[in-house]
Amino acid sequence: MLLERFINYVKIDTMSSEDQTTTPSTLKQFDLARLLEKELQELGLVDIKLSEHCILTATLPSNCESNEVVGFIAHLDTIPGFSGTNVNPNVVYNYDGSTIELKNNIKLSPSQFPFMNDLIGKTLITTDGTTVLGADDKAGVAIIMEMLEYFVKNDIPHKTIKVAFTPDEEIGGGIDSFNVNEFGADYAYTIDGGAYNEINYENFNAASAIVKVNGLDIHPGSAKGQMINAVSIACEFEMMLDEFAKPMYTEGYEGFNHLCEMSGCVTTATMDYILRNHDLTKLEQQKQDFINIAEKLNQKYGANTVELQIKDSYKNMAEYIKKDPRSVIAATKAMERLGINTVTSPIRGGTDGAKLTLMGLNTPNLGTGGYNCHGPYEFACLEEMEIVVDIIKEIAKK
Repeated sequence: MLLERFINYVKIDTMSSEDQTTTPSTLKQFDLARLLEKELQELGLVDIKLSEHCILTATLPSNCESNEVVGFIAHLDTIPGFSGTNVNPNVVYNYDGSTIELKNNIKLSPSQFPFMNDLIGKTLITTDGTTVLGADDKAGVAIIMEMLEYFVKNDIPHKTIKVAFTPDEEIGGGIDSFNVNEFGADYAYTIDGGAYNEINYENFNAASAIVKVNGLDIHPGSAKGQMINAVSIACEFEMMLDEFAKPMYTEGYEGFNHLCEMSGCVTTATMDYILRNHDLTKLEQQKQDFINIAEKLNQKYGANTVELQIKDSYKNMAEYIKKDPRSVIAATKAMERLGINTVTSPIRGGTDGAKLTLMGLNTPNLGTGGYNCHGPYEFACLEEMEIVVDIIKEIAKK
């Protein structure tokens, strides 16, 4: 049932869009939300609400004396940067460790992805090579729905369970209108990670920077001492940043400055950066580096040659979780009861859980059994998804 449910969900196109300012950024996210709304109604959940912003919430009341309320959250959208249209999942039963060949010369191989050796004998769900799979985060959606069906169909004592399915996680802002008080959970989990045994409650502190360079175009034949080439100065700015503070050189708790996009000509150039660090003090230093470089270049080329805008995006939820660790303790104990060795690793990114934590609802992240998200190499492991179902069932039990 889990496999059928998951395949059904990933075939629904829910790509978000960075070109829109509305929430949801694409109306097609409602297609999956309305299907889930119908399934929640059929399961008999209560307080089912689908907001104008495509946030779907529902409640499975406790069937015992427990006063604890636990929440589980997954997002509806897939990334805007790679096609999620006409997803055609490929199911590989009893994976034998060989290379999986897909369309467009896409090859899933243990030589490139060594962790695949740990999945021999498992059932893998891959793309056909032309789209994302959408395990990020429809694996999370399917896992939550499978858990709900289990409790509805079996007389197992459980806490009050709150669920939420949200839009636009991939572009940020999808939960800006999420009502934490109305949701009413004591703590919650996003089901939006990788391996089944992960618990993530440390994420990046994040900021963005827009660097605009103002140039002066003069005929190149008579430009000496007059031309100010904005593209050249933009390249100079980039070269003045720490070379080894780039994503390709960093891992674990190491932060980075990432040049996401650059455009320009002689008269104007723009660079968009994201700045990330688990340590807030170090992130502040990265921001100061940008300020210092802008000042140096303005001293060299003239005032206002370089304009800089820096904006904070989100913060590391770790300091909040550590003050109230009930969520992490509950997940750890649930995994221990199932004989699972927990892996706690920093998230080298952000989650809706980080925002929710800052909004007052502690929300660490659990795995999904999904791998290689955001591209045609994405796949999910069915057996790991089933284990995550067991984990969240164990968390929800009295």
